[in-house]
Amino acid sequence: MSHGPRSGLAAVSSALLAMSRHLEVRDVLKTIVSSARELLDAQYAALGVPDDHGGFAQFVVDGVSDEQWKAIGPLPRQHGVLAAMLHEARAERLADVREDPRFEGWPAAHPDLVDFLGLPIRDGDEVLGALFLANKNCPKPQGGCGFTEEDEDLLGILAQHAAIALTNARLYERSRELTIAEERSRLAHELHDAVSQKLFSLRLTAQAAARLVDRDPSRAKGELQQVAALAAEAADELRAAVVELRPAALDEDGLVATLRTQTQVLDRAHSARVTFTSRGVRALPAAQEEALLRVAQEALHNALRHSGARHVDVTLGRYGAGAVLRVTDDGSGFDPQAIRRAGRHLGLVSMRDRASGVGGALTVESAPGKGTTIEMEVPGG
Repeated sequence: MSHGPRSGLAAVSSALLAMSRHLEVRDVLKTIVSSARELLDAQYAALGVPDDHGGFAQFVVDGVSDEQWKAIGPLPRQHGVLAAMLHEARAERLADVREDPRFEGWPAAHPDLVDFLGLPIRDGDEVLGALFLANKNCPKPQGGCGFTEEDEDLLGILAQHAAIALTNARLYERSRELTIAEERSRLAHELHDAVSQKLFSLRLTAQAAARLVDRDPSRAKGELQQVAALAAEAADELRAAVVELRPAALDEDGLVATLRTQTQVLDRAHSARVTFTSRGVRALPAAQEEALLRVAQEALHNALRHSGARHVDVTLGRYGAGAVLRVTDDGSGFDPQAIRRAGRHLGLVSMRDRASGVGGALTVESAPGKGTTIEMEVPGG
């Protein structure tokens, strides 16, 4: 059984391993599509995850450039052959999809699809999506389809494993949502404890200043200066909480742009100089990008709140197929072993858990009076 440059059991194994490597739904969808197109040597491949309104919640393509995809326009609807795969849950192998009576056309910028192979991705009775390939790269018999019965069987095996990978990714994202909810609850408690206390102090100090304005103006001035200081501290607490609760969307902006934005916000909000540089970083699996972002946030929080640093530098660089993050400050530093023995972790346990959770590693270098460097490496996809 031959399918272009890659064939046989090794090609199937490679495709299945690629699908099982990722945990995010977005990454799994992309891997399924690219694996199917390469395995069956087709010009185009796509996978649509249906919504409940006659359209697609997600639609991933391979073989089409970003410019072509933008020119095509809105996502397709569930009609024609796509609808048949979703609603009748059966495979479709066609010599020319344009001649099928169910064909309803496509936008002007859409590439010409001729021979077609598609089938649903199913988990029991539930249809998770529609996977299809078009324009097999091979000589085609007159009026015949380039895709064979063997291709259909092979795509069926891939679809079964795709269903498992997608189901696992959905479960992972749901568990992560629960984790995020727990983190938000923790942050809400921290926000209440820190900011509410400062606001209470602010209120009492302002009241004291008001009582002293007439009989002791100099003391009133001192109280008002304290009001300004407390207000500034409360503003810092709020800014930091907002940054952690509402990071920029990694899916839209990417890790580099997100880190740059957050360091710029912190540079404006704090007296310390906060800088960011990046070098040759490739796009990473979504879980790794989120872990890097969260570790950077925790390290920045520690440096700006606890170290008295005048300068905090964040760098993100390429490291083989992955990336390495460094957050370095010139602050007071600490003895990592003493911190661990005293039970004061400064978020180090959380950072190590995040790193190991995505197959990465975290190291901490610090000493009293020598500043701190936190470094995290991730392997990439």
